[in-house]
Amino acid sequence: MKIILSPNSGFCFGVKRAVDKVYKAIDTRDDIYTLGPIIHNPQVVGDLADKGVNILKNIDDIEDGTVVIRSHGIGHTEYENLKFKNLDLIDATCPYVKRIHKIVQKHWNMGYDIIVIGEADHPEVMGINGWCNNESHVIYSANDIENLPNIDRACVVAQTTILQSKWDDLVAKLHTNIKDLKVFNTRCNATHIRQEAAKQLAAKVDIMIVIGGKNSSNTHKLYQLCKERCENTFAIESAKDINKNMLDAGEIVGVTAGASTPIWLIEEVVETMES
Repeated sequence: MKIILSPNSGFCFGVKRAVDKVYKAIDTRDDIYTLGPIIHNPQVVGDLADKGVNILKNIDDIEDGTVVIRSHGIGHTEYENLKFKNLDLIDATCPYVKRIHKIVQKHWNMGYDIIVIGEADHPEVMGINGWCNNESHVIYSANDIENLPNIDRACVVAQTTILQSKWDDLVAKLHTNIKDLKVFNTRCNATHIRQEAAKQLAAKVDIMIVIGGKNSSNTHKLYQLCKERCENTFAIESAKDINKNMLDAGEIVGVTAGASTPIWLIEEVVETMES
């Protein structure tokens, strides 16, 4: 059996930066909280919990300690509330997500309607919405565009992990409906590179393994892309999910992993398949 690891698999820049900030804080601070899971990976979150890091669900539940803002970012009101409480604050928001916040806030203040192409219940999109008074229009399909109110001018941004094809299609449709449309393609380039590499590999192998958390949006999109090109595509969270039946379909196995998957977990999966 031959195993091929797709380039650019695993931690992206923003996720690695956020996780590193939490591990560094463990060495110097007590009572550390992350506002929501730091990333969408249960193994990393579990390891941090074992080291005493708590997940904070509600800002009202804390009066002192260190709070780490996760890579997905938060809304303006939440950010101000944290500062008002005078907590020890570590902002691990991905810089690419932070850029979206600035674009949205600027154009909202200029009177533009804000349109976000993304998943409405995703933490990143919820955070973006918080920089325009939670009044953005979140769309994910052509039907969503048909249900938009009459808009004279709008600023459109993307959830960083949205597929390029979906972005292109929906922006083209928005142009036919809105006369004054300012377009900011805020998709993460690292995500695009990872997706393209996974697509190319999936087309060449007998079996494709996609590693990542079940709640990870970018991992789910990787699975979709690979499944379109390789019928024998399997989504797993860790080496424990590997079984012999997965590997019976051929001799060449491709492996890719979402942006929240650490390298040690990828190595465990590969070693398990090799053995």
